[in-house]
Amino acid sequence: MIKISIIEDNKYMREGWQAVLDLDSNICVIAMFESCEDAFKSDDLAKTDLILLDIQLPGISGIEGVKTIKQRYPDVVVLMVTMHDDNERVFEALRNGADGYLLKKVTPAELVEAIKIANEGGSPMTPNIARKVIQSFQKTPQNDVDLTAVEKLILKGLANGLSYKALAEEIHLSIDGVRYHIRNIYRKLEAKNSSEAVAKGIDYIDP
Repeated sequence: MIKISIIEDNKYMREGWQAVLDLDSNICVIAMFESCEDAFKSDDLAKTDLILLDIQLPGISGIEGVKTIKQRYPDVVVLMVTMHDDNERVFEALRNGADGYLLKKVTPAELVEAIKIANEGGSPMTPNIARKVIQSFQKTPQNDVDLTAVEKLILKGLANGLSYKALAEEIHLSIDGVRYHIRNIYRKLEAKNSSEAVAKGIDYIDP
């Protein structure tokens, strides 16, 4: 069961998403908030697997909010919600630790699919934003970063958008085994999420 919290100031958007997500037997909306301030006062974020976080919020914006969430709850997946995908604010939110983002015009089926992909380790985002992330974090490999062959395969899989489940099947590991190697990749590359790991490790990936 994927436990969801929604931080969105539009009541109709919140309730619409809740209605859609609660129809899926593998997803449960456990909390909804109008602002980051309200969310930070609640204990529900600690019980949450994935947060849908609006970028434009009164008070603390989603861009700043995701930074606080990742500091307090580093294992919680955060998907930003935005009206446009060519906005610098999306890029800044990803740099602050967001795991991906959704457009508000997303269909119910696309919403459910994106949540499941993100929960399995994927990072839903459009190519133009992904390119900005890569350009921001890309750097020449350093001698002290030593990725194993398996870690390079996993990093390549992440770059290709594979979920943890798909990675496990491709390289014949358990999902927990994939998570173990991904934690090592994050540590070695000093990355906060898969998009940053791909950006920082792009030069280690064989074509």
